[in-house]
Amino acid sequence: MQNLQMLEAQVSTHPRILDLIAQLSDRHPARAAAAAQELVPLGQDCTLALLAAYPQVDRGVQAAIIQVLARIADPLAFDLLLEVVGVAVANHCQGNVRRVAARGLGQMALNSGDLGLVRRAVDRLAWAIAHAEDWALRYAAVVSLQELASPEAIAVLQAAEASEGDRVVRSRLQMAIAALSSHQAGLDA
Repeated sequence: MQNLQMLEAQVSTHPRILDLIAQLSDRHPARAAAAAQELVPLGQDCTLALLAAYPQVDRGVQAAIIQVLARIADPLAFDLLLEVVGVAVANHCQGNVRRVAARGLGQMALNSGDLGLVRRAVDRLAWAIAHAEDWALRYAAVVSLQELASPEAIAVLQAAEASEGDRVVRSRLQMAIAALSSHQAGLDA
C-alpha cells in the first residue's frame, strides 16, 4: 500500500504497526477485524501511525481506525473523535462510527482528568444530542454524558429531556438523570 509507505517517512513506528494498519483494508472482514484487535493492546504506541493513516485511507478503513482509536483512548486522538462526532463529517461518516466516536470521546475525557477535555467533550456531545438525526448517536451521547457526570453534562441531559422526540433516547435520558440524581443525593447525605 503506497500510502503506508509514505507514513513510514512521517511516523517513526514499529513495522508491525504499519503492517496491521495495512491489514485494516483487507477484503476479508475477519482479517481486518483481527488486525484491529491486535492494534488495540499496542495502545499509544500506534496512535500517531493511526492518526497519520486516517486521511489517506478509504472510509471503511477510516471507520476501523476510529474504532481502534476510541478503544485505545489516547488523548492525542481526541480532536479526531470530536470531528467524527460533529458537523465536519456528519454527512459522510457511517453512523456506527460516529456512535463509537461519541462513546470513545466520553471515555477519553473521563479518563484524562483534564477539565478542558471534559468541557470540549460535553460541548460536542451536547451538539450531538441537539442536532444529530441519528437516534443511536444521541443515545451514545447520553451514555457518555452520564459517565462524565459533570455539572455541565447534567445540565445538558436535563435540557435535552424536554425536547427529545425519540422514545428510546428520552427513556435513556430519564435513566441517566435519575441515576445521576440518586448518586448526587448519596453524596449529599
